[in-house]
Amino acid sequence: MQALAQALQNLGDWLTLHLTMWILVGTGLYLTIRLRGVQFRLLPAMVRSILSSRAGASGGISSFQAFTISLAARVGIGNVFGVAAALILGGPGAVFWMWVIALVGMATAFAEATLAQIFKVRADDGTFRGGPATYMWLGMGSRKLGVLFSVLTIATCGFSIIMVQSNAISGIIGPGSSVNASKEVTAALLFVLAAPVILGGIRSVARVTEWMAPIMSVVYLALGLGTLAVNYDRVLPALEIIVESAFGPAQFAGGVTGGIMAALINGTKRGLFSNEAGQGTAPNAAATATVAHPIQQGLVQSLGVFVDTIIVCTMTAIVILSAGSSVYAPGALDPSQAASLTQKAVVSALGGWAEIPMALIITVLAFSSVLAAASYSEVAVNFISPKKGGRIFVRVLSVVSTVLGALATLELVWNSVDVMMAIMTATNLLALIWLAKWVSGALRDWESQRRDGVKTPVFVGKNNPNLPADVKTNVWETPAS
Repeated sequence: MQALAQALQNLGDWLTLHLTMWILVGTGLYLTIRLRGVQFRLLPAMVRSILSSRAGASGGISSFQAFTISLAARVGIGNVFGVAAALILGGPGAVFWMWVIALVGMATAFAEATLAQIFKVRADDGTFRGGPATYMWLGMGSRKLGVLFSVLTIATCGFSIIMVQSNAISGIIGPGSSVNASKEVTAALLFVLAAPVILGGIRSVARVTEWMAPIMSVVYLALGLGTLAVNYDRVLPALEIIVESAFGPAQFAGGVTGGIMAALINGTKRGLFSNEAGQGTAPNAAATATVAHPIQQGLVQSLGVFVDTIIVCTMTAIVILSAGSSVYAPGALDPSQAASLTQKAVVSALGGWAEIPMALIITVLAFSSVLAAASYSEVAVNFISPKKGGRIFVRVLSVVSTVLGALATLELVWNSVDVMMAIMTATNLLALIWLAKWVSGALRDWESQRRDGVKTPVFVGKNNPNLPADVKTNVWETPAS
């Protein structure tokens, strides 16, 4: 198992360094330029979109619910465990590269969510379905590519990502933790909690994540800010070391296995795992929303990347760095300690009373990510075949993966998800470049209506002069849609 885990890590590092990193940043920069810095220009509109996103679902899934499904996946273990792992493996400089991935990734997230909305289709239960597989099919004209991406999504989300999240839960409440539950007890508990929600389908997941993800995120932010308040004199030095570690001369001397290369590789990998921009998972949630215009959901999902990395991940990193060498000492920690590193940093500042609340918060955040990944798998299998048997299969797979993840070895789980995510991301980013004209056309349509004084722009997919062609679904045929 150890040899397999090491082989997967080597492959994941190679893919990140030679493929994912370049195409991820390159696509983000391309979309930033083509969309005229949409993530910066329309940041106020993003905030307004969130504030009004609970309305207008008409019995379906609201824009806010779709946002919370993706937020549940984003603000989870990637923010707590992933940031800690990046600091251990890549040093403080890895956080800087997480910022870079996030800022250009906001444009990528905007584009993929907008495309998911443009090309969404209506499911048998009246809700909407879509995502990369659907826009590869209807936008690029390649159903085979869509099927391939769906298979990758099921393998990555229904298996690898879910296992990562449940594995982290096992590390937080398992043997040696403050809770000290056995792995078997943790696996059984996760089964009891996950099975009813996952087997209930996407509507069930949306109802749970709508309140779970925002509440736990706010509580986590409160504890994190409390920690920073105690260590206020260490906040600026922590930010300085992040920047210095990313660009300092000492980092360039590290070579491929250390220094700046380690920071780049781990910042990219953990940044992608945390905010998912470009990976192609979040658009599956974005497509389910009932909105008047695709751009509305693009704005909402783009803001999710900002909240995830620039706010939450940065806070986590500073919490750890400000805790001092007794908690975090670069080069002296093993990756297996990442699961509890953030928790130890908070406890060191606030006291022992915070240990149990932190364990609960991280557990719930990871659990919400399990639910989100399960919903992505269901969207993917629905693209391959809309028959009920397929949906039941991925729901069962997701529940089984939840149980297995609590029992598996950490290194094998993490390294397998890195490889799968790299392949998924490369496939999705190529589609985004191909279909960028649809995103810019939809954005022109939305902005022109806003300039004309329309408070809530409405999208029509037929005979729209801003689009390169008619949308090949009946969802956007009339304004009433």
